[in-house]
Amino acid sequence: MTRFAALGDSITAGIGDPAPGRGWAALLASTLPQPELHNLATLGALAADVERAQLPAATALRPDVASVVVGINDTLRGDFDPERTGLSVDRTVAALRAAGAEVLTMRLPDPGQMFGLPGALARPLARRMRAVNAAVDEVARRYGTVHLDAVRDPATYERRYWSVDRLHPNERGHRLVACRFHALLAEVGWMTTKGTAWLVRRSRDLVPALMGLALREWLGLGHEEPESENTEPKYPEPESTGLERVNLNVLSKPSGNLEHHGRLPSARLKVRNRFSKRNEKT
Repeated sequence: MTRFAALGDSITAGIGDPAPGRGWAALLASTLPQPELHNLATLGALAADVERAQLPAATALRPDVASVVVGINDTLRGDFDPERTGLSVDRTVAALRAAGAEVLTMRLPDPGQMFGLPGALARPLARRMRAVNAAVDEVARRYGTVHLDAVRDPATYERRYWSVDRLHPNERGHRLVACRFHALLAEVGWMTTKGTAWLVRRSRDLVPALMGLALREWLGLGHEEPESENTEPKYPEPESTGLERVNLNVLSKPSGNLEHHGRLPSARLKVRNRFSKRNEKT
């Protein structure tokens, strides 16, 4: 079993994906061996909220993989303090790493650029986002996280990956984030080491079963039923961005073995989440 704890705000909660309770975290989880997803993300969460309310629940789970994607809400606050935001992210990641988790983090895009704000409004937001990203970069370096740089990915700024509010990814965008994180996990070797440890643990009963299937195949006593054709919508690969091309269809097949905990209501409902009385957009 691979236990995945997803921490953060509404982006990780899956807002923008039309399928309730899905989003990039669920899509990524479906590619892990025997996944158990605990999505602890809440709407409007600040970095301090993640540390105070989500982190205790996450560390209690002893996850194999954890994600900490937060910071945009901090930049939109009048009392913005990049040092405070960075310290909260640092303590959150440190605790998850100490608990034995592989931690995923992300450099977030400039909200002013996403909103298409005029320069006088966009520049202060850009400075704030750069300050948060610099702090998260240092955390990623210090603790060796799997760090996704969405800022330098040209696909990030393509309109087709964003919902109408220009703040949350749409379905295509959530699939893109999941594919990018999946590729990074494979790049660091997690998928071929820790990600397949469950296979070794099951080998005592799995190997005899495979030998039995092979014998039946050789004797012509039976064949596996072909997989049913996937009917979910297909997406073309994004145009060349300087990064490795990603096939968004890779994560389009439903996962029958994903155990999902902590589903949030649909985005169109007014939500009072379990950790905070806030009910903000992000």
